[in-house]
Parts: sequence; C-alpha cells; structure tokens
Amino acid sequence: MSQGTSSYLVGVDIGGTFTDIVLLGNDGTIHTKKISSNVGNYAAAIVEGLAQVFAECGLGGGDIHEIRHGTTVASNAILEQKGARVGLITTKGFRDVLELRTLRMPRLYDMSWEKPPPLVERYLRRVVDERIDAHGNIERPMDVVDAETQVRALLAERVDTIAVCLLNSFVNPTHEYEIKAVLARLAPDLPVSISCEVLPEIKEYERTSTTVINAYVMPIVATYLSALRKGLDASGIPARVLLMQSNGGLTTDRAAAERPMNIIESGPAGGVVGAEKLARVRGFDKIITFDMGGTTAKACMVEGGQVMRAQEQSVGAGIMAGSRLLTGAGYILKVPAVDLAEIGAGGGSHVRIDAGGAMQVGPDSAGASPGPVCYDQGGKIPTVTDANVVLGYLNPQHLVGGALRIDASLSRAAYEREIALPLGLSVEQAALGAHRIAASNMIRALRAVSTERGRDPREFALFAFGGNGPLFACGLAQALGIRQIIVPPAAGLFSSFGLLYADVEYHFARTFRRLLRGSAFDPVAEAWAALTAAARERLSADGYSAGQMQISRSAALHYKGQSFELVVPVPDGPVDARMAALLEEAFGAEHERVYGHRAGPDEPVELVSIQVVGRARSDRNAMPAQLRMSRAEPKASAPRKAYFGTDIGWVDTPVLGGRSALRTPLIGPAIVEEYDATVLIAPGAEARLDANDNIVITL
Repeated sequence: MSQGTSSYLVGVDIGGTFTDIVLLGNDGTIHTKKISSNVGNYAAAIVEGLAQVFAECGLGGGDIHEIRHGTTVASNAILEQKGARVGLITTKGFRDVLELRTLRMPRLYDMSWEKPPPLVERYLRRVVDERIDAHGNIERPMDVVDAETQVRALLAERVDTIAVCLLNSFVNPTHEYEIKAVLARLAPDLPVSISCEVLPEIKEYERTSTTVINAYVMPIVATYLSALRKGLDASGIPARVLLMQSNGGLTTDRAAAERPMNIIESGPAGGVVGAEKLARVRGFDKIITFDMGGTTAKACMVEGGQVMRAQEQSVGAGIMAGSRLLTGAGYILKVPAVDLAEIGAGGGSHVRIDAGGAMQVGPDSAGASPGPVCYDQGGKIPTVTDANVVLGYLNPQHLVGGALRIDASLSRAAYEREIALPLGLSVEQAALGAHRIAASNMIRALRAVSTERGRDPREFALFAFGGNGPLFACGLAQALGIRQIIVPPAAGLFSSFGLLYADVEYHFARTFRRLLRGSAFDPVAEAWAALTAAARERLSADGYSAGQMQISRSAALHYKGQSFELVVPVPDGPVDARMAALLEEAFGAEHERVYGHRAGPDEPVELVSIQVVGRARSDRNAMPAQLRMSRAEPKASAPRKAYFGTDIGWVDTPVLGGRSALRTPLIGPAIVEEYDATVLIAPGAEARLDANDNIVITL
C-alpha cells in the first residue's frame, strides 16, 4: 500500500484508567501522550488525545498515515455482562452445551466456586431437529419450516443478534447455511454468527462458546468503531484504522466489526509484538517479555523470532492463581492468541498481613482511585508502590514527570502502622519484604511461560516494560538466572508503541482429522490450498499486493487418543509422505520439549486441524535507524539513599534524569527516572544504551 504524504503512524492503547497515545514519524521521532480514558465514550478520548498531541507538536490530521488501536471494549462487555441480547439456534439435544461446558474446574478443592452465567439465557436457546454425523453424512434432514419457527420465536423476544451452531457443522455446514438463508429472508438486517464461518473446528463447547461470544460483542464493537470513524472524520483525520487482534496481528476496522472475537484480548498483545520486533533488531533470538502495570503483571515467551501463541483463551477467567493447567474458569474463546500468563501483582497491589500472620501482596489493588497511600487521595492500605517509595527506588516527591505529586511520609507511616509494628520489623525491612513477595509472585508468571513450557529461562533475555516492569526487572532476572535485560524506549507506554510494528494478519483453520501414516495426501493438500486462497483473498481485499503477502502453514497434531494438540509449523513443499514424516518428527520433538517425553516410533500421530496465517508487511513497519523521544528529558536529581537488603543496606544511589546518560556505561546501583517509568539498576549490574535507545542491563 502506498504511504502517500502522511508521515506518522499512531498507536493507541485504551485501558480502564488511561488512554496511551504514541506517534512515530518516518525519521524515528516519537511523541507520547497519556490522558484519562472516557469510560462512557472511549472513542472521544482518542480524538481528544490526538487533538492535544497535534496542538503540542504542530501536526494535523493530514500528517497521520495510519492509526493502530488496541482496545478493551470487547473484553469489558463480557466482564461487565453488558453485551448484546443473543439468541442461539442449535441441534436438538445440545441446548445446554453452554451450561455443561467441559466439566473442568479452575480450583479443584473449592466447593464454593460457581460457573459464570452463560451469555445466552436458556429461554433464548432454541433447537432444530436435525442430525449430521461425525463424517458429514446427513442422518436426519432439517425441516426448514421448523427452522423458521425457531427464528421467529427469537425475533419475538427482540434479540439483538443470533448465533447458529449445529452438531458437526465443521465437517458439513449444509444445515447451518439453510438457517442462514432463513435469517436473511426473515431478518435481513440482523447481525448473525454462523459457526461454520466463525470456527469450522471440532469440539462442541468450544465452537458454541466462540460463536456466541462473537455474537455477544458484535453490536457493541460495531457501534464503537462507527463512533470512532465519525469522530476522526469530523476532526479532519482521514487515516484508516487498524485494530490489534488477540493473536498479535492487525486487522481492518471492517473485519473487526464482522469478527470481533479476534480483538477480545487486543490490549496486552501490542507490547509483546513490539518487543519481538525490537529484540530481532538487537539480535536476541529468545526473550521473555515482562509487562507490569498498576494492577497486573503479564509475561510471554518469544522464541526463534516467533511470539508464542495459545490456540484458545479464557475470557473473564480472572487473574491466574496457580498453575495454568488448572483451567475451566471464564468463557472459552477458541481463537489464536498471544500466550500470556497473568498474575495479580502491580504497583497498586495491596499489602496485608493474613490470618496466619504472613505478609500477602495482592491480588486486590488500590487502582487509580484512591491509589497508593502516597498519592494522598484517601488510601490507607500500603501498596507495592508505597514499598518502592520507602525503599528509595521511586521519586519521593512526584511521578509521571512531575504531573503526580506524592508524599513519601504517608507511605512510611502506613508501612510502620500496618506491617512493621505487627511483625516486629523495621520499616525498610517490611517494605523490602513486600517488594520481594511481589517479585516472587511475578516469578510464577515468568515460569509459567518458560519452565512450564519446557524452556530454560537462563537461555532468554528479559524484556521489561510497563510502568513498573523496569523497576522489578533486575530482581526477577537474578532470581531466574537471566543475564541480560532490555528496557525499550517509552517503556511505560510500550503497549501502544508495539502496535506500530505489528503486521496485518489473518488466521484460517479447519478440522481435518486423519492419521499421518497411510492416509491420502491429496485432500489435505487441497484443503491447505483452499485456506491459502482465502488468506490471499482477504489480504487483497484490504489493498495489499501479492508481493506484500506472506503465507505460513501449521498443523495441530496429537498422538491418537489424546485430547489435546500441539501446533507445529509446516514447511513449504508438497504434501506427501516426506512431509508427513517431517511433521511426525516435529511433533515428537515438541512433545518431548513441552512434556519431557515422546512416544515410540510405532505410536500413530493424528492430524487434527490445518491452519494458515496470511500476513501483509507494510513498508511503514520497517524499524527507523534511530528512535528519538520528542519529550525533553528531566534534569538529573541529587543522589538519594536506596535500600538493598541487610547485606548491602542503604546506599547513596545516582539518579539519572533520562536514559541518554547511559551512553557512557555505568555500574549499578543507579536509578533512571523517565516520564512513564522508573528503571532500577541493581548493585553490580552494568547498564548502557544501545544504538536503538534501549537500555541494556547485564547482570
């Protein structure tokens, strides 16, 4: 696609408290802005924020080439149970699939745990008397009159949208298309979600849940995107809008309105994608991303230049409380997603003494209001941020470049009253204990994406961002044996920054069960060719040329009889016996890497589904030779005392006003204060600035 006269890409990430905006120019200039989100109208916050940036930087709407956007609009609709009124049509006998789920529980011994309510109430779930078997044969034809009756019944209930999910439609969609034709005739303007189009894959609950989620958020997302487009046009900003998907790729606003299930978890994906791009430039083949904000910390693994992706996610499952093998909470959404581990540990996490007399950190949080005690906004319970203030790691007078005034004496008083005196500790020991407990909680997230996936974290570099990530990075790296840490520019707004380096990406999949050995290969080759053609058609509709397209294939495999699959890449080349042998070996190696063992050579491997990713690489996604922050760095502060434990004690620690001072390498301890984040360099660690303005810390 042509760049035209526009010179800036815009990344916008909306959170519940703040909307982060990053502008990146052709010359590598970066403008940043953080403003309060407008919960009633998120689109208005984007337009208002861009207007403020234009006023500060002398830009106009014509200078913007493209707006890339990560949003929580869809996920919030599910979390708050404020989605559309959905009607569901399914096969007779399968009305209660949404209630039965998969019979898995997230907490094995918690008898008080209750399943979340289904997104479609039972009286809005209607059935048709039809049956297609697992091989696609029609056992009982569908009565079109019956289908019309069920559609009319749902329309009489004034549903906003209808989802259709019939048994085994992934192998033969005839009956679903018949119902779609009825819907087009009786309710031509009603949004519909048909499972054979949304998710043509095996597993009844997962397919039903995914189709319903797509229907549940479709009207909300369409309304939001329409309001955003109108607001941008009214402000003289004609740039097109791309949305970040859960899988780490971008999609057009039109495609997002049709398949909003793909943008449910779009917010956290941007930072991971940006980390992968920057790490590739730096020459790091293996990194673990660590994103810590005010409420949660998130981790993800990037290996071989590829972001690790999960094949499904749980929406509204809450914060990870233990092993990620304990699944079952929330609503299953079976679409590829960046494989994140999340835990309730952030700057605002409360610190308490539990009934057993032990100190506990999180998962409850002070949030933005009242916030940590040092904000002097009414908070009484000490937080992790208060601990870092007491320890001298954070500026004792202000944060966010002076925009947020704080009172360090309030943090110290809260720790003395609530933690130190009851436990018989000094105030600094209590604060250091809170800091280390928070760090140990976050180590669980890092291990969840490394050791729980059969990887050794010592072989990886730690890529730290978010408002609090660079503050904890050294301690986490030391605990895990990681030797190098990377802190990118604009670390506190990096989820927005990462959007600027994502590619437009579409994922296509189809269930295609058969043993690798002894099966005919032509049908598999034809199916892959059909998915490839669909990917090219979608990218072409977005305006990309064949030369900008990249197509990659993958396969989901398991040993015959297993319930879960592992996904392996499929190299280019004909689908034949040689390819089958390559896939079988790749699956065996991945099985051994993840689970520690592999079956013998006689164990049959079964192909479960085939997958294609169509990716379009824009010329604007090239990394500028040099990144330059337009915001002036603050002046260096006088050294202040920071506490590093009983072995080292209080140390007069240099405080740098920005990362440019690290063009001359130094040995820690040191503190780097920036507009959006604070970087803590541990005693004995070496810190320097690389050619791309990343802080590189070597332990």
